[in-house]
Amino acid sequence: MIYLSQLVGNPVLDVNGEKIGTVSDLGIATKEVFPRVTSLAFMGPGKTPFMISWRKYVESYDEYVVHLKVSATDIRFSYLQSDEVLIARDILNKQIVDTQGMRVVRVNDLKLSDTSSSQLRLLGADVGARGLLRTFAPLCETIAVKASSAFGKPLPERLIAWSYMNLVDRNLSDVQLSVTHKTLDDMHPADIADIIERLDPRLRGQVFAQLDDEQRADAMAEFDDDHMAVELMGGMAEMDASRLLSAMDPDDAAELVSELDYDKAEKLLRLMGVKEQHAIRQLLGYRDETAGRIMTSEVVVLPMNTTVAETIAHLRTLDEDFEAVRYIYLNDAQGELWGVVSLDLLVISDEQVKLGDLATRDLIVAHPDDDQEDVALNIAKYNLLAIPVVNEKKELLGIVTVDDALDVLEEEHAEDLQIAGASQADTEHDKGRSAFMWMLRRNTWVVMFALVAAVCTVAACEMFARVSGGVASAVIAGLLASLSVPAALIITDDALSYTTSIYLEYDADDEDAPSTVGFSLKMIALGVAFAAAFVLFYAMCGELGGWLMARGGAGSLEHLREALLASMCAAGVSIVVSLASMPAYLARLRSRDAHNKDSNGWAMSNTATGVCAAVFMVVFSVALSLQLGVM
Repeated sequence: MIYLSQLVGNPVLDVNGEKIGTVSDLGIATKEVFPRVTSLAFMGPGKTPFMISWRKYVESYDEYVVHLKVSATDIRFSYLQSDEVLIARDILNKQIVDTQGMRVVRVNDLKLSDTSSSQLRLLGADVGARGLLRTFAPLCETIAVKASSAFGKPLPERLIAWSYMNLVDRNLSDVQLSVTHKTLDDMHPADIADIIERLDPRLRGQVFAQLDDEQRADAMAEFDDDHMAVELMGGMAEMDASRLLSAMDPDDAAELVSELDYDKAEKLLRLMGVKEQHAIRQLLGYRDETAGRIMTSEVVVLPMNTTVAETIAHLRTLDEDFEAVRYIYLNDAQGELWGVVSLDLLVISDEQVKLGDLATRDLIVAHPDDDQEDVALNIAKYNLLAIPVVNEKKELLGIVTVDDALDVLEEEHAEDLQIAGASQADTEHDKGRSAFMWMLRRNTWVVMFALVAAVCTVAACEMFARVSGGVASAVIAGLLASLSVPAALIITDDALSYTTSIYLEYDADDEDAPSTVGFSLKMIALGVAFAAAFVLFYAMCGELGGWLMARGGAGSLEHLREALLASMCAAGVSIVVSLASMPAYLARLRSRDAHNKDSNGWAMSNTATGVCAAVFMVVFSVALSLQLGVM
């Protein structure tokens, strides 16, 4: 076994032992399962690049030198064939798609295996830390491997076999670019979308452009990031973009069109067929986050006197890309939704039976203006595969399918996590974030505490110096006084969490939702109760401080009682102010929700605890200065 990093830079010697250059790259034949090395690229005198046939000219090789079979004068140069690439230029340090693990990784080194004394084959890519260390310096890899083994945690290689790799950044000619992503093309659209989302921005368009129209449409519908989908569509010709929208399901196409600017959207819609354009414009007429916006108009509706045989014949005439049929919906003579027949019941029924005799009349329906989350919850509650959407006249407008319901619930869950204080990385299971940053993000009150403790100590030192209290007593008094800060900050953060839970559980117009006045009075009462508890607790601490002062004389605990009393006032006031402000946070959450704007729970937590800390510092400084008479 040998690695590319061990070959590059080695001297190339002819049959006479004369150095004619240094190894710069290796060419491989990409169509093989384990591609064999076909060419040797080396840098000759004067940094002139040369390429020769590996099979024809290479006699032997090792980690230190490459020996040729002929003299320098007998060498004939060659060129890459259409199915060949240079692995250092085209693969090393590039992003690749691991089609087995469905992920995007970066190649740190390449592992080769000899099948004879001179033949080399590419086994795969090293995408782990060992490959990176080996490229930097082999000694670094050796030290890291031994150190990790000593601690009982071996550092394994992370290899991806060539058969599971697809290049996604190939700076090749048009001919060479035809040797491409057969494995990527065979993947599920959701996996393709996930891989494209993880690529560098400059590579997304290159990979997306190599998919056919059907794959593009399917992958576009799976993107989690609407802005990325808009960006990809912006890089397409208008006719291609319009054709892409036509190939998408109407609800997915409408969602994408709604993200485009008006002029761009109108141009694309006018280029579409009349039927597809009408379906998308109809959906765009409904408000965001309603059943009308996520429903699809592709639904099978038949009269209730249609037979099973006629229904099956009708289903066979549907287009291949028609929305998956789960139910057959029935209309009465007035065009109202009358009943529904499930597909499995249709299959097992006699051909001459009429649909009206098989239909279920007790229907769960939605209206186009219903909130999309409520509709999704009803689909989950009643174990439906789709729910019909009807207007005031009970006419069927379309259906919301279970896959769209799952998307809605996933989006709502992610929004709830964000409002509750979780980051996007949490919802996506981003394991790359360091433990320190993870803890810091969820315990920002610790930073606030350190800041308040420092400010209180500095303030105490400055004021005690004016009354000859001594630096030592000031530091001790400031630090002890700041011990109440964590309690105030944690109470504030818990109050915000309670406020967030109220917002998530109740809509503003729910009958069970607490009124603004009632919620405000409740939070103020809780603030006063906590403040009273602090008064009692710190009164006891003040007495303890006085007793210690009496035992120790006018030592380092001088003025401790004044500092504790100031801290008590600061904690009580900051808690009352923080809890009294909770209705404002609730109002802001509901206001942003009404305008379809996201809310960041972590940012709100920082704001609430920051206000609490600021009030604490101000009140502490004022109260302590009044007691010491330095104002």
